[in-house]
Amino acid sequence: MRKSRTITAAGLLFALLLSAGAAHADEMLGSYVARISDHDHQASDGYGLDNAAQMVRQDRANWHKFHRHDSDDEGDAWFRTNDQRADLQRMLERPGAMSSSTKRAIVDGEPLIQVDVYENGVRVSILEN
Repeated sequence: MRKSRTITAAGLLFALLLSAGAAHADEMLGSYVARISDHDHQASDGYGLDNAAQMVRQDRANWHKFHRHDSDDEGDAWFRTNDQRADLQRMLERPGAMSSSTKRAIVDGEPLIQVDVYENGVRVSILEN
Protein backbone atom coordinates (compact mmCIF):
# COMPACT_ATOMS: atom_id res chain seq x y z
CA MET A 1 0.00 0.00 0.00
CA ARG A 2 2.82 2.41 0.86
CA LYS A 3 4.58 1.81 -2.46
CA SER A 4 1.35 2.52 -4.37
CA ARG A 5 0.89 5.89 -2.65
CA THR A 6 4.51 6.82 -3.38
CA ILE A 7 4.07 6.02 -7.07
CA THR A 8 0.78 7.93 -7.21
CA ALA A 9 2.30 10.96 -5.49
CA ALA A 10 5.32 10.85 -7.81
CA GLY A 11 3.02 10.64 -10.83
CA LEU A 12 0.97 13.56 -9.60
CA LEU A 13 4.07 15.65 -9.00
CA PHE A 14 5.37 14.81 -12.47
CA ALA A 15 2.05 15.81 -14.07
CA LEU A 16 2.04 19.11 -12.18
CA LEU A 17 5.59 19.87 -13.27
CA LEU A 18 4.73 19.09 -16.88
CA SER A 19 1.67 21.33 -16.85
CA ALA A 20 3.58 24.17 -15.19
CA GLY A 21 6.35 23.83 -17.77
CA ALA A 22 3.86 23.83 -20.64
CA ALA A 23 2.11 26.93 -19.28
CA HIS A 24 5.43 28.71 -18.87
CA ALA A 25 6.58 27.66 -22.34
CA ASP A 26 3.57 29.32 -23.96
CA GLU A 27 3.14 32.44 -21.87
CA MET A 28 0.22 34.71 -22.78
CA LEU A 29 1.39 38.06 -24.13
CA GLY A 30 -2.02 39.72 -24.36
CA SER A 31 -5.12 39.87 -26.52
CA TYR A 32 -7.10 42.12 -28.83
CA VAL A 33 -10.66 42.29 -30.13
CA ALA A 34 -11.61 42.74 -33.78
CA ARG A 35 -14.71 42.72 -35.95
CA ILE A 36 -14.09 40.57 -39.03
CA SER A 37 -16.20 42.56 -41.46
CA ASP A 38 -16.79 42.43 -45.19
CA HIS A 39 -13.62 44.37 -46.06
CA ASP A 40 -11.58 41.78 -44.11
CA HIS A 41 -12.98 39.09 -46.43
CA GLN A 42 -11.09 40.64 -49.37
CA ALA A 43 -7.37 40.95 -50.00
CA SER A 44 -5.84 44.38 -50.44
CA ASP A 45 -6.05 44.07 -54.22
CA GLY A 46 -9.74 43.14 -54.11
CA TYR A 47 -9.89 39.37 -54.57
CA GLY A 48 -11.92 37.29 -52.15
CA LEU A 49 -10.10 35.42 -49.40
CA ASP A 50 -10.68 31.69 -48.94
CA ASN A 51 -10.27 30.96 -45.24
CA ALA A 52 -10.53 32.35 -41.74
CA ALA A 53 -6.76 32.59 -41.18
CA GLN A 54 -6.42 34.84 -44.23
CA MET A 55 -9.32 37.00 -43.06
CA VAL A 56 -7.91 37.51 -39.57
CA ARG A 57 -4.54 38.37 -41.14
CA GLN A 58 -6.25 40.85 -43.49
CA ASP A 59 -7.97 42.47 -40.51
CA ARG A 60 -4.52 43.21 -39.05
CA ALA A 61 -3.25 44.53 -42.40
CA ASN A 62 -6.30 46.78 -42.59
CA TRP A 63 -5.55 48.03 -39.07
CA HIS A 64 -1.79 48.53 -39.31
CA LYS A 65 -1.04 49.17 -43.00
CA PHE A 66 -4.21 50.64 -44.49
CA HIS A 67 -5.66 52.31 -41.36
CA ARG A 68 -9.12 50.92 -42.12
CA HIS A 69 -10.77 49.83 -38.90
CA ASP A 70 -14.15 48.70 -37.81
CA SER A 71 -15.54 50.52 -34.79
CA ASP A 72 -15.03 47.40 -32.64
CA ASP A 73 -11.39 46.86 -33.67
CA GLU A 74 -8.57 47.22 -31.17
CA GLY A 75 -4.90 47.68 -31.88
CA ASP A 76 -2.21 45.14 -31.15
CA ALA A 77 1.53 45.26 -30.58
CA TRP A 78 2.42 42.00 -32.35
CA PHE A 79 1.33 42.15 -36.01
CA ARG A 80 2.54 45.52 -37.30
CA THR A 81 4.65 44.28 -40.23
CA ASN A 82 3.87 42.03 -43.17
CA ASP A 83 6.31 39.40 -41.83
CA GLN A 84 4.58 39.45 -38.43
CA ARG A 85 1.20 39.07 -40.14
CA ALA A 86 2.56 36.12 -42.16
CA ASP A 87 3.59 34.57 -38.82
CA LEU A 88 0.08 35.26 -37.52
CA GLN A 89 -1.45 33.41 -40.46
CA ARG A 90 0.85 30.41 -39.91
CA MET A 91 -0.12 30.34 -36.22
CA LEU A 92 -3.82 30.59 -37.13
CA GLU A 93 -3.47 27.60 -39.44
CA ARG A 94 -2.15 25.35 -36.64
CA PRO A 95 -4.51 22.84 -35.06
CA GLY A 96 -6.17 24.31 -31.98
CA ALA A 97 -5.84 27.97 -32.95
CA MET A 98 -9.50 28.12 -34.03
CA SER A 99 -12.35 25.66 -33.70
CA SER A 100 -14.23 24.64 -36.83
CA SER A 101 -17.27 26.65 -35.67
CA THR A 102 -15.06 29.74 -35.18
CA LYS A 103 -13.62 29.32 -38.68
CA ARG A 104 -17.12 28.94 -40.13
CA ALA A 105 -18.40 32.04 -38.29
CA ILE A 106 -15.50 34.10 -39.68
CA VAL A 107 -15.84 32.85 -43.27
CA ASP A 108 -19.66 33.06 -43.35
CA GLY A 109 -20.27 36.23 -41.36
CA GLU A 110 -18.91 39.28 -39.59
CA PRO A 111 -18.23 38.13 -36.02
CA LEU A 112 -16.54 39.97 -33.20
CA ILE A 113 -13.50 37.90 -32.23
CA GLN A 114 -10.91 37.89 -29.49
CA VAL A 115 -7.37 36.88 -30.39
CA ASP A 116 -5.29 35.69 -27.46
CA VAL A 117 -1.61 35.99 -28.31
CA TYR A 118 0.87 33.62 -26.73
CA GLU A 119 4.61 33.36 -27.01
CA ASN A 120 4.26 30.37 -29.35
CA GLY A 121 0.80 30.72 -30.87
CA VAL A 122 -2.62 32.32 -30.93
CA ARG A 123 -6.15 31.30 -29.98
CA VAL A 124 -9.25 32.86 -31.54
CA SER A 125 -12.69 32.84 -29.97
CA ILE A 126 -16.02 34.35 -31.00
CA LEU A 127 -17.37 37.06 -28.71
CA GLU A 128 -20.43 37.92 -30.80
CA ASN A 129 -21.78 36.35 -33.97
